[in-house]
Amino acid sequence: MTTSTALLLADLAGVAVFAASGASAAVAKRLDLFGVVFVGFVAALGGGIVRDLVIGEVPPLAFADWRYATTAAVTAGAIFWLHPQFARLRTTVLVLDAAGLGLFTVSGTLKALDAQVPPVGACLIGMITAIGGGLGRDLLTGEIPIVLRREIYAVAALAGSILVVLLYVLGHTGPLPLTAAVLLVFGVRLVALRRRWSAPVPTLHPPHPTTPTK
Repeated sequence: MTTSTALLLADLAGVAVFAASGASAAVAKRLDLFGVVFVGFVAALGGGIVRDLVIGEVPPLAFADWRYATTAAVTAGAIFWLHPQFARLRTTVLVLDAAGLGLFTVSGTLKALDAQVPPVGACLIGMITAIGGGLGRDLLTGEIPIVLRREIYAVAALAGSILVVLLYVLGHTGPLPLTAAVLLVFGVRLVALRRRWSAPVPTLHPPHPTTPTK
């Protein structure tokens, strides 16, 4: 198996995982078949579409390569019919979601750097590639996006993007350094889930009662 084939298969695996995540959220909201497939498509490919539009790659890969859209649609359709069995695999899905987060972070950052995007912009694009689909999924299903809540999700993606940029600047873009970046995102996400790490949130104090005037 060539490197390009391995990367394609890994990319499609990530698409399938995120499509399953989106479809599961849509099933929980009792959407119809079209709604489930559409939410799954957005969850799997939304971040990549935004990335390609930002760097000027038109049409986006999600539309230019039929394998991406087909993988997302077929996976989401399968979840529509098999969701009772799939619901038992929640832990497995969380692990695969963490792996997909790492993979999409690295691939998105590298693609931005190859398009001559400056380092700071490449970090942001890499993060958006990884979390954009989840944002679309949550908005379509009427939820506050997970990346805006307490869970360590976007922060893990941003850390991975920064590492990829540093490796790129230092000339270390081989398989081993990039695999280390994927593992960083994967590890941070899993440890955060296991230990229930969260970002700080503001503490809201109840208003002081006012003294009535006479």
